[in-house]
Amino acid sequence: MAKIYFTLTGTKYYYGKEFLKPGITLQLKKEPNNKYDKEAIVVRMEGLGDIGHVANSTHTVIGESMSAGRIYDKIGDTAKAKVVMVTEHGTICKLCKKSMVDHKRKNVEEDVSE
Repeated sequence: MAKIYFTLTGTKYYYGKEFLKPGITLQLKKEPNNKYDKEAIVVRMEGLGDIGHVANSTHTVIGESMSAGRIYDKIGDTAKAKVVMVTEHGTICKLCKKSMVDHKRKNVEEDVSE
């Protein structure tokens, strides 16, 4: 499975980005009731809480990283990620493989339980 990168954005509305360094572990949580974006994914850091969101706009996604809409169905309600690079335009993070939903396995489990 290919590595999935995304852009962390909106940090200026929380604590800024000066504390973010490569290797830091982050938690992602879907926000289905977000009034601005039905595919919103909030990004949290242990000890701080919410620090931003997964970018979901062509204006905030950096390069070939994925938007929240493109990873929304690839993760469960929560997921983990690591900071890869901090730039002046945003922070690039990598989704942890263990956070990925295995749709093939999920379908097999649903077939067995029926």
